[in-house]
Amino acid sequence: MAYEGGLSAPHHVVIEERKSLTVSGVEDVERFDENSIVLSTSKGAMVVSGENLHIEKLSLDGGDLKVEGDIDAVSYEDDGPASHGGFLSRLLR
Repeated sequence: MAYEGGLSAPHHVVIEERKSLTVSGVEDVERFDENSIVLSTSKGAMVVSGENLHIEKLSLDGGDLKVEGDIDAVSYEDDGPASHGGFLSRLLR
C-alpha cells in the first residue's frame, strides 16, 4: 500500500488495558489464530501474541486493524527494506 506522494502510510499502535489493540498502516494480514496475528505494516512485519485474540475490525483500504483479546506481546521483525520476506521465509523453513 503506497501512501499519497509515494511515502509509506502512517503507522500507529495503541494498546488499551492489554485487551484491545488498534493498528494503523496495516498492509496485509499474513495469518491469524486465537494465539497470534502476523501482519505486514508500513514499518515492517508485526507479530501480536496472546490468548483469545480475534480481529474486531479490518480495513485494508484504510490500513486499520482492531484486535480484541488478552494481548501478551507485540513485536516487529524488522523495519528496514531488507525485511521483505525475512520473517515469513524463516517461519516457513
